[in-house]
Amino acid sequence: MELMHCMRRRKARWLFLAGMIIVWFSVLFSLTVFFFWSCESRTPFPAIGLFPGPAHRCPIALVDSPWSVKFPDWKRNASSVDLELSYVVEGSFANGGKELPMNLLFGGNQTLRQREESFDLEPKKNIHCGFAQVDGPELIARKDQGYVSHCRFLVATGIFDNYDQPHQPSNVSRLAHKIFCFIMLADHVSVKTFEEGKFLVRDENEGNWVGMWRVIEMKSLPYDEARRNGKVPKLLLHRLFPKTRYSIWIDGKLELVADPLLILERYLWRENQSFAIAQHKYHRSVYEEADACKRRKRYARPLIDQHMEVYRKEGLQPWSEAKLPLQSDVPEGGLIVREHTPMTNLFSCLWFNEVNRFTPRDQLSFGYVLHRLRYKFPFFMFPNCEYNTLVALHKHVREHSSKLEWVKRMDDLQKLAKNEGSADKFGT
Repeated sequence: MELMHCMRRRKARWLFLAGMIIVWFSVLFSLTVFFFWSCESRTPFPAIGLFPGPAHRCPIALVDSPWSVKFPDWKRNASSVDLELSYVVEGSFANGGKELPMNLLFGGNQTLRQREESFDLEPKKNIHCGFAQVDGPELIARKDQGYVSHCRFLVATGIFDNYDQPHQPSNVSRLAHKIFCFIMLADHVSVKTFEEGKFLVRDENEGNWVGMWRVIEMKSLPYDEARRNGKVPKLLLHRLFPKTRYSIWIDGKLELVADPLLILERYLWRENQSFAIAQHKYHRSVYEEADACKRRKRYARPLIDQHMEVYRKEGLQPWSEAKLPLQSDVPEGGLIVREHTPMTNLFSCLWFNEVNRFTPRDQLSFGYVLHRLRYKFPFFMFPNCEYNTLVALHKHVREHSSKLEWVKRMDDLQKLAKNEGSADKFGT
């Protein structure tokens, strides 16, 4: 009797163990199926978890009053690298007698050899930096050129293809309002929407305003993709506005909620830096960010794969503790604080050239440029929680900005390029 009871207990334990194994295998199988389904489905998911959590904010040690800010010496140079920088104005556009597409003309048709040489830190450099056949100011009207010619301090944002709604900065002091220009770069489609919405105001000098923002319409944009066009002002502010000394860029989806003068004092002058950007909330490795972009349908998967394959072959390693004190290869690119020094301008040009050559997901190129400069570019990367304290995030008008973001295979990309009438703009 006791033997029978013992056998029943042993059998029950084996059944329980078998059941647990089946449950665990079912969970693992379900997670695997979900992973591949999320990559292929038309339902986007955030990079971490199923639903985005609330932004994590933390206090920032800003000075008490903008009137107590000590302005730096205009002759100072936060970079330890002496550099004389100039730009390629007329690239080599030979293409077998055929006319090159506008995006290649704008970028200067940089060769692979020129790309390699651009990363060499030399006392004198002449590099590609957009505007190869046209000066930056010629993309904007003369009335706006006159306005921005006096802008030494600048807060800039951009809206293209109606992808975002205008968001007014808040908590701006009277002093900051006096010394800063607030510029919104936009394409014709977006400006027309502002007019139709009756919140665009025209002053006596024919300047366009949306609240605090001076709206500048950009003409003859080089790309057929709104996302790529948005990278022109974001990364090339120093080309568009050569008289500007300090700039704060915020993406169109963001609302600036801190005084811009206090931001300059905290992240540039106090740290003796010329470039500041936040650490990414989730990712430190470029390759992690690339996988997240594919999962969330943020750009064509085959183009992201090609982009990352090039970086792997060229020696970019995933972020690890061996790269410390560098906290991350991936920034939160929505907020960029810059002093327009030659070294900062060089970095911005190199960053733009990678975006121009590969995908417009600028976070994927940031760490590569650092790598190619052998991490000799000095900058300040601040915690993501401070980024969330400086800006408020708003939703885009729509989830996706381009059909490219749904492309999963190269043949789909080729079909899309054929239907759109141009393969060059998609990199095929």
